[in-house]
Amino acid sequence: MSFADDLKTSHTGHAEASHAPSRAESLLAGSLRPDFPIFRQRVRGKELIYLDSAASAQKPQVVLDTLHRFYAEGYANIHRGVYRLSEEATHIYEGTREKVRRFIGARETREIVFVRGTTEAINLLAHSFGRGVLDLGEGDEILITEMEHHSNIVPWQLLCEETGSKLVVAPMDDRGQLDLDAFAGLMGPRTKLVSVIHVSNAMGTVNPVKEMIRLAHERELPIIVDGAQAAPHVPVDVQDLDCDFYVFSGHKLYGPTGIGILYGRSELLQQMPPYQGGGDMIRSVTFEKTSYAPPPGRFEAGTPDIAGAIGLGSAIYYIESIGFDAIIEHERRLTAYGEQVLGEVPGLKMIGTAEEKVGVFSFVIDGVHPHDLGTILDGEGICIRAGHHCAQPVMEHFCVPATARASVGIYNTESDLDALAAGLRKCKELFGA
Repeated sequence: MSFADDLKTSHTGHAEASHAPSRAESLLAGSLRPDFPIFRQRVRGKELIYLDSAASAQKPQVVLDTLHRFYAEGYANIHRGVYRLSEEATHIYEGTREKVRRFIGARETREIVFVRGTTEAINLLAHSFGRGVLDLGEGDEILITEMEHHSNIVPWQLLCEETGSKLVVAPMDDRGQLDLDAFAGLMGPRTKLVSVIHVSNAMGTVNPVKEMIRLAHERELPIIVDGAQAAPHVPVDVQDLDCDFYVFSGHKLYGPTGIGILYGRSELLQQMPPYQGGGDMIRSVTFEKTSYAPPPGRFEAGTPDIAGAIGLGSAIYYIESIGFDAIIEHERRLTAYGEQVLGEVPGLKMIGTAEEKVGVFSFVIDGVHPHDLGTILDGEGICIRAGHHCAQPVMEHFCVPATARASVGIYNTESDLDALAAGLRKCKELFGA
């Protein structure tokens, strides 16, 4: 059986024994860790407890196997060869585009563009849609929110510097929730574009993006949704949301690094000029003139991350084998439990307490710097994030230079959060705080 045939078989579930418990049952029983080889190791003599999935998620065996087997048994460049290996690699690569289409509910595969990640997707949109379609000028406005990741701030600032347009920021309250009335009120006659985060990486806040999209479209404004933190935690249906663009990264979705997705309405992608020039994004080239391929090829210059795309397809298969109903139930339980046990740590202040949030716990502890918390917890085998999380305006809002951040994934359990709380108490003891 070829790599392509074997991949197709395994991804339809035929390789799984019928008597084995479903992955959804395994998740709710707290036993998905065996699917992730990294948890077989020990860190500083301790069991590894990974609580940094908001930065990047660990990879299940099925993704690792897919990457290895593609490079070992099925590797070839795509779209160019007429030999079997190239044709099979092309088939699997384009098959992943169809998997992504189904995963996010897009209408057609030409609305799915492979990119390096969320950051490249937003930069592509700033260049090709912001510059190439909207034709921004002096005094025009781009609306974002106070809780954006830097990747949804800096590209727009660069565009504003070049065009004379202005970045307008919708505020949030002291629970880390968007002020929806202020957001709506800031969309004025000079607003040309809205670009918002679905889920805050720094606080876990889930924004009411469907309502935000409705408000933008009432004013006939295009809207981009940064779904990097949402895609691993909640089902995304771009047609139901009615967004114009939706972007996310593979590495947060238990897939490889260096691969991501830009969804765009086909009629908008058709209007956009290329972001980069090179091979495979052309229709024809002469020294006098080049004509470009239609989307999505127009935006995929050069040899892409073929293995990354195929690995992302395996990650999507893995997520779908669990189901978002089980994932949501599991993470809601962990979020409630985490808020309880961390709330019992003396001197701990949670940053971001929105009513709707995913399992991200951002906090400070009196008398202990977040970087010291991260270092000491590492000695206990516990991985958390410490810093501004590429969201410095969020830190400024809460008047803190940095926070410690623990974030959960499908492999985490209540015992991980118990260990975190115990480790934080140890930190307080060491610092006499």
